[in-house]
Amino acid sequence: MSTRGPMSPLRPADYRERVAFTLRPAVRTTLIVLLVAYLAYGPITVVVTRPSVVQALLTLPLAVATLGCVLWALARDAPRRNVWLLLLALAGGLALHAIEPYTGVAFCFVVVFVSPYRLGLRRALVLTALDILALPLVSYAAGAEMGLAMGTTTGLAYSAVFAFMIWHLSMAKRQSAEIAAARAREAVLSERTRLAREVHDILAHSQSAQILHLEGARMLLKDGGDPAVALDRVERAVRLARAGLEETRRALDTLRGDELPLVERLERLAAEFRATTGAACALSIEADLDALETQARLAVARTAQEALTNVCKHAPGASVSVALRHLGRWCELEVRDDGKATRPADVRGVGAGYGLIGMRERAELIGGSLTTSAEGGGFSVVLRVPA
Repeated sequence: MSTRGPMSPLRPADYRERVAFTLRPAVRTTLIVLLVAYLAYGPITVVVTRPSVVQALLTLPLAVATLGCVLWALARDAPRRNVWLLLLALAGGLALHAIEPYTGVAFCFVVVFVSPYRLGLRRALVLTALDILALPLVSYAAGAEMGLAMGTTTGLAYSAVFAFMIWHLSMAKRQSAEIAAARAREAVLSERTRLAREVHDILAHSQSAQILHLEGARMLLKDGGDPAVALDRVERAVRLARAGLEETRRALDTLRGDELPLVERLERLAAEFRATTGAACALSIEADLDALETQARLAVARTAQEALTNVCKHAPGASVSVALRHLGRWCELEVRDDGKATRPADVRGVGAGYGLIGMRERAELIGGSLTTSAEGGGFSVVLRVPA
């Protein structure tokens, strides 16, 4: 049983269900039968109550043809074809009205209600205006009582207003459903991107360091080096694997709403860097971390993690400083290495790599910024997030 209140917004699924209801064969058949009965009542009444051969020969074929135009226009949404069909239906209804006053007026009302859905707004407005103007003229030419004719025309005009209001509301509801569906798709894609970024940040940090140690152990064993040193490398890789597993669990806790304090996370990252590389990693925190929002704290932690991972990959052995400070309405994180690598590394490119792209995305999503620069042989990453 649904618990939505009467004023709750229509969800895309609800809209599709309501539209699908009108497309059910039994419902469509019932609506068509009622429409045919409504349109055929006038011509049949003329034939039955006024048995004139001339009227019968004129009324019945004309009514059948006019009814066929209306049903054909309702069968498919083809604006160019339906313009002519509804125009012929209007002409047929006015002709029936001329043969016997008010016999074909039902067709005039049906054209008003159908045209917005089958012609588009501009064509529907033109056809509706023609309908409203032609009815009193034909009434006058047919000798109908003008007071009643003007009352019927006024009713037709009011019906046109209601028809376009209903059409506008249905279009607005449809657009709202489409916008809601688009936003839902965008939210799914955004969540997928966020999860991909989390997975990358965790795996890139832990696995790159593991590969570094395992590769060192492999080279030592291959070149006949000290087995104790190789074993130490392997043990470090094992510790990093366990740390990566713990970081994965922490990431899952963050997704569930359980967050590790930022100071502790930065201290662990610095300790892991020292243990992995044997190089110095100075940590300085001069900011009010309690003022940061959850996404800002996560961006700071992930950026620091990715920046330290890049130092391990591109400047192994270089010393690093990590500084977190408060600058006005911003909280700034700076990760800088001295560029004094003890082993050969790949050439770093400023602004390149999925890691830097992910860090920039994190910053931009929360209204922050990220810059990178190479100075004096070293490399720095500066993140600014709203404080």
